[in-house]
Amino acid sequence: MNKKLLYLVMTIMALTLVLALSACGGNKNNNGGTNVTPSPATGGGTSQTKEITVSATNFEFDQKDIKLNVGDTVKLTLKNVNGNHGLQIPGLNVNINNGETATFTVNEAGVFDYNCSIQCGSGHKDMVGKITVS
Repeated sequence: MNKKLLYLVMTIMALTLVLALSACGGNKNNNGGTNVTPSPATGGGTSQTKEITVSATNFEFDQKDIKLNVGDTVKLTLKNVNGNHGLQIPGLNVNINNGETATFTVNEAGVFDYNCSIQCGSGHKDMVGKITVS
């Protein structure tokens, strides 16, 4: 009887481990675009339209420091290379998932942190970056 209980506990632990590790294993291909356009404000400086693609792998973004100028219009796309991730920039009201694009204008100088918005496993908290607007 103790052997059966031991096998049951080990099976449950193994299944729990597999589920935890597979949280980033999917590669959901959502090609529908979502446009997020925060309300524009008038600002100085030379503005440009910048197309930026951030690639996400398990537990890191390929671009950890993005530099922009006040007034730039940004077309930001997230591409999941490995795993299932999102990209959230709370200070700019942006939240996109794999294959989605957000278009927005940066109207003020500052540093805006971004992070993975989908719980993706043990390294989730390490998926961070920053956007510096000057």
